[in-house]
This record gives sequence, structure tokens and C-alpha cells, in this order.
Amino acid sequence: MNNTYNWYSQLIKPRWSPPSYLFGPVWSVLYIIIAASFGTVFYKAFTKQIPWIVALPFILNLIFNFAFTPLQFGLKNNLLGAIDILLVLGTLIWAIIAIYPYVKWVAYIQTPYLLWVTFATVLQLTITYLNR
Repeated sequence: MNNTYNWYSQLIKPRWSPPSYLFGPVWSVLYIIIAASFGTVFYKAFTKQIPWIVALPFILNLIFNFAFTPLQFGLKNNLLGAIDILLVLGTLIWAIIAIYPYVKWVAYIQTPYLLWVTFATVLQLTITYLNR
């Protein structure tokens, strides 16, 4: 853990990069939103209230979201982290568009997640570029 922290702390980051201690609380709130909204989507898919294809981007988003930490910090690979965060952002946008006709509140409640992932994507791409 300390080795990973040392690696990340030595990366060149933009001046607008938030402090490390901010990520934990932000993700804690986002995971509550994700659990409630994605859980609703999966329940509705299991009970055939919505087609499974609508749940697909939510499933992919979770996979890519959970893959980020092992790729970025486990492998210490900025490029794979950048590719992965782009996939998180892309599947989130797809998920919002897919669910909107069925469960509008799930689409709307993704706003904080979308804003943070958009910011995190720009940050990751910047870090990747600065440390190439």
C-alpha cells in the first residue's frame, strides 16, 4: 500500500488536481448512489420490467469502475487507467441514455457520478499525458 502511495505521489499532476483525501469521501457518496440506482436497474431487469439490454451498460460500467484501481494502482499503469476511465465514462453515458425512457429518476440521479467521472477522466488523461 505504501509503495503504491509513493508511486502515485511522485507522478506529475496538474495544479488543479484535488488532494488525495478527497477521493474517499466522494466515492463513498457515489457508491451509495450507484448501489441504489444500479440496484433498481438490476431488480427491474430480473423482474422483466425492463429489457436486459437496458441493464447491459450498467453491468459494463461496474466492471470498468471496479477495474480502475487494480489497473491504475495495482499495475501502476497510467495508460490502462486512462483507457479504463474512458470506458467508465462511455458506459455511464450509455446507461443514462438507455434507462431514461424507463426510469427517469435513475438517469437523473447519475448526475453527480457523471460530473465526477468526467472530472476524473480529464484528470487521468492529464496525468497520463504529463507522465508519458
